[in-house]
Parts: sequence; structure tokens; C-alpha cells
Amino acid sequence: MAQPTADPPEDFPLEPAVCQSVLNALMDKLDSYVFPEAAERIRQDITQRLAEGGYGDITGGAQLAATLTAQLQTLSADPQLQLYFSPVPLPHLEPAAAPTAEEIARQQHLSSLRNFDFNRVERWRGNVGYLELFGFEPPEFAGETAAAAMAFLAHTSALVIDLRFNRGGSPGMVTLLCSYLFPAYPPVHLNDLYWRDTNSTHQWWTLPHVPGQRYLDKPVLVLIGPETFSAAEEFAYNLQTQQRATVVGETSRGGAHPGSGHRLHDHFWVFIPNGRAINPLTGTNWNGTGVIPDVKVPAELAPKTAHLIALTQLLETTQQETAAFRRELEEARHIAERELNEQRANLISQLGVSK
Repeated sequence: MAQPTADPPEDFPLEPAVCQSVLNALMDKLDSYVFPEAAERIRQDITQRLAEGGYGDITGGAQLAATLTAQLQTLSADPQLQLYFSPVPLPHLEPAAAPTAEEIARQQHLSSLRNFDFNRVERWRGNVGYLELFGFEPPEFAGETAAAAMAFLAHTSALVIDLRFNRGGSPGMVTLLCSYLFPAYPPVHLNDLYWRDTNSTHQWWTLPHVPGQRYLDKPVLVLIGPETFSAAEEFAYNLQTQQRATVVGETSRGGAHPGSGHRLHDHFWVFIPNGRAINPLTGTNWNGTGVIPDVKVPAELAPKTAHLIALTQLLETTQQETAAFRRELEEARHIAERELNEQRANLISQLGVSK
């Protein structure tokens, strides 16, 4: 009878020589960090700690990763600069290596099994559209699915885009979906990405053509929460700064610095941002602060809150001659308000309940 395979260890004892090797490799890789002044500050701090035996009490791989991550993020104020520990050996991969055609095909197939992260597309009461996105897959993978979703939503009167569980992805998909929400002309300057390695800036503008019908002159609400991250934050921030959408929910995680992973050792790798987002209107981004909602409510209440806001806005703008639609809106608002009050009461009743 075959013996069950043992689970890999969650940690292992860390020899001082390994710790020293990881720290030296980390200091070398910091050359690519988008903020050179912060990189030098981190190097000096690590060097000083090493000279004073400051890492002598670290005895495990997971402990080193947690300690260094806290140190890196404190010195840089960058939540994306992070050291990771793997209890199993890491593969040897070059971060700048272009993927093969087979690797791209496999990635696209795996993405298709998630429907390219287009999780739900619905019509709510009062003709309010709802789109739930779990990620922003590249438009060359997900463009047709995005067009199909927007075609389904084209004739709704308001739109709620749910990014509460979206951890980012492709800036190209951010641009494509944003383009549906603005006129073709004049183009809108959405965001810039500055890259330190090439000292270049990539501008992102709305596209002059999108498949299907644009979603114009209608209310748009974007839901965010503590798990909303990276490209999802850019999408919300783009629309918020352009005053194209109302952002509802809780403050997002605050990651505006794209980058890549670097292997430091068989069991350690580090994510180092080598780029940063620059909004053309604010001159800054959401890194560290997160995207601040226009309407702050617990993330659990965000969908029903946004639905109620949308219905209220539609009632304020719908003409009197559409009496039947006004009656539908009034009934839908009554139901949405009742359901929101019930959900709010349930949430309050759970506060302080021990598990």
C-alpha cells in the first residue's frame, strides 16, 4: 500500500550564512527599485543592522521574510515591496524573459476557465446593470468577453461595477473598460506609468474605438474594499478623478507601483516595484493611502448602497412622460431601501458577537 505523501514543511531552520546571502542578494536587486533614494536608505539600514548583529535572533525562513518585509515597507512606505519565503525550492526564472507561445496559450486557457475574471453580469431592479470583476485580464485574452459583457449592459440605465474582490491585472484592460465609459473624442488621458529601468513614461488614453456601444451619460458606481488592489484601484481612481463614477465602499489596499519578482535564493524571492502610476490630474497616485471612497460604507453594504444611490439618481433625472418606468423606479427604490436597512441591521447585530 502506498504511503501518503508528506506535506512540505511550512518553515525550516535558517543558517546565518543563508541569511547573509539573502540580504546581500536583496541589496543587489534594489538597483531596480523605482525610488533610488529609498533603495539607498534600505541598503544603509541593512548594512548597519548586519554590522551590529541585528539579524542574529532570526532562526527561520518565514521569520526572516516577515522581519525584512516589515523593515522594507517601513523604510519605503511602499506596501508592494515585499520579501517572500517558500518552504519548497523555487524555480529558476528570469523576470524579464519573454513567455513562449506555449506558455501564453496555457495562460489564456487557464484564464478562460475563470471566464477571464468576468464573474457576474446582471440586470437589477430599476434597470440597473451590475458587473462583478475578479481581475483585469489582458485584452488580447479577454477582449471579446469584455465586449459581450458591455453589450449585455448597454441598455441599462445605470451601472454598478463591483471590484471589491479584484486584485488587479492588466492596465490594457483597465483602459479598454474605461473607454466604454467616455466618448470617442476627445480622448481622455487616464494614467501614466513611469518605469525606472528605461527612464520612460507610458501614457494611457481612452481608445477611439471599442467593440459595440459605449456607455455614456448614465450613472456609474464602482464598489471597492480592502481587497481591491493595483489595476483595480487604478480603474476606480481613473473614474473618480475624471468625475465619471461614484466610488462606494471601503478604502482599498493602496498599491500603485508595478514591478516584478526576483529570485534571491532557493527559498526566497522579493517583489520590487520598478514603476509607479502618475495620475495626469492629481500628479500622484493611491499608493499607501488606497483609493478613498466617495461614499464610505462597510464593503458588505456597498452593493445595496450603490443600487439605492443609482435608483435615486435615476428618479431625479427620469422625465415625467415615462410614467411606467418611474413607477418601476419608485418600487425598486422602496425595495432597495428596505433591503439595505435589513442588511445594515443584521450587520450591526453581529458586532461584538464572539466566534
